[in-house]
Amino acid sequence: MSDSLKRTALVYAECAEGKLRRVALEALGVARLLAGDGGSVHAVLAGSGSAALAEAAAELAARGAGVVHVVDDPALAGFAPEAYAAAIGAAIAAVQPSIILLGHTAAGRELAPRVAAAVQGGHIADVTAVSVPEDGDVEGAIFTRPLYAGKAFEQRRIERGAPCVITVRPNNLPVAEPVDAGSEGTIAALPYAAPPLWTIVRDVVRKASGRVDLAEADIIIAGGRGVRSADGFAPLEALAQVLGGAVGASRGACDAGYCDYALQIGQTGKTVTPKLYIACGISGAIQHLAGMSQSRVIVAINKDPDAPIFGVADYGIVGDLFEVVPLLTTEFERILSNPSN
Repeated sequence: MSDSLKRTALVYAECAEGKLRRVALEALGVARLLAGDGGSVHAVLAGSGSAALAEAAAELAARGAGVVHVVDDPALAGFAPEAYAAAIGAAIAAVQPSIILLGHTAAGRELAPRVAAAVQGGHIADVTAVSVPEDGDVEGAIFTRPLYAGKAFEQRRIERGAPCVITVRPNNLPVAEPVDAGSEGTIAALPYAAPPLWTIVRDVVRKASGRVDLAEADIIIAGGRGVRSADGFAPLEALAQVLGGAVGASRGACDAGYCDYALQIGQTGKTVTPKLYIACGISGAIQHLAGMSQSRVIVAINKDPDAPIFGVADYGIVGDLFEVVPLLTTEFERILSNPSN
């Protein structure tokens, strides 16, 4: 395999409701790291007749994708896995990458094994950290991924040979930063022939939960065992609604049956990096801290002044969450309803 081939990376840039997912930009950041100074970075976008594709392509080009390959076809109107896998396959045929990166999302987990099988290559799933030797040799890159529900970590390397497909866990790696003006990549339409489809998506009906996606939320209000019951999440929901944020939970709250595991934040749940994280009744077990400690600002509310959560908090309130949270909600309502005050 030639040096240039070793240093060619392709990113499948996943979109949600017409917008690039953050993890797509994280995968692009990994691609730039692995490609190094002498390599090339490509991205592939797939969809049907959406003006948002053009906006997403422009953002990818501005953040370091040398070429953004856009696949626009009616077969990609809904998420039919075989259609999207074929779109990625078309980009692979055009680029001949040695590394193919996707987000470790529901779609990414569906597509990655298909792509790996198609190229007869390796597959490293759920990567949370990437390191490259100082000489920039991609074959020396180390990929870290959790095992046994986060109780252990495995480090893997890429073998010389067929391409390797890698999925990146959301909110664990930095996003690709914009490149200098004049260094933006190019955007090109990619020829595509839709394969016979086993699945045809006629319509997508989204459940109106009213919740903000945890992985994409700028503000998160999280509850732990201190909420004491499912009803104890009501004050947190009210505060989240006022702030336009999402509600999350510790594993302890989920194990106790207070909320769904879909809200779990931590080593065995979601990793989040919001601008504001308010922890309510969460003691701060190391497994929970692993999933939220990179938040920009952390506020902890707990009756125990010795709770470990205060060790990572920027601001701490020692008190009963059932008294403190409603006061915060009332005050934020007052301030936000009268911005001039």
